[in-house]
Amino acid sequence: MPGLDTQVDDRERVEQDHPIFVIQKHAAKTLHYDFRLEVDGVLKSWTVPKGPSLSPEEKRLAVPTEDHPIEYAEFEGVIPEGSYGAGAVLVWDRGTYRNLTERRGEKTGVAEGLRQGHVSFWLDGTKIRGGYALTRFRTGKNEAWLLVKKNDDEADPGRNPVVSEPRSVISGRTIEEIEAEEGDR
Repeated sequence: MPGLDTQVDDRERVEQDHPIFVIQKHAAKTLHYDFRLEVDGVLKSWTVPKGPSLSPEEKRLAVPTEDHPIEYAEFEGVIPEGSYGAGAVLVWDRGTYRNLTERRGEKTGVAEGLRQGHVSFWLDGTKIRGGYALTRFRTGKNEAWLLVKKNDDEADPGRNPVVSEPRSVISGRTIEEIEAEEGDR
């Protein structure tokens, strides 16, 4: 069919130009948020114990975890007892992001920025939007990063969506509802 190849190429280009992010609320041993950015075909992941903030004054600890396949961005359910990360998971927020990372005035790719220890990006999500930065402050076995909201028009120190917006952006369920409905399966 004429034009079909162009449509496929355009979709692939859009996916590359607008990689995804997802934030999953995860009731494992302790309740936390998993912040994930699509980079080089996988979801680079950090555990953020308190979840993201909309205040540029708040620095949130972000501990790197293993990469996840892109398909995991849609996962919502219960990871069975005895499995790594056992517990309920919901998709708390999701959307696309734009890379804003620069080094010496020149644009730097996200993968390179992560290797160098700093990335900046603009999130276009359902619950959170605006500029954020991830900065590594400790390397080695106990590697750790900080997730910080940039001071832009989307900053809102008086709004705390982690508390006020606990429901999934996919199903509308809470973590407790997911656990109750799917935990016995």
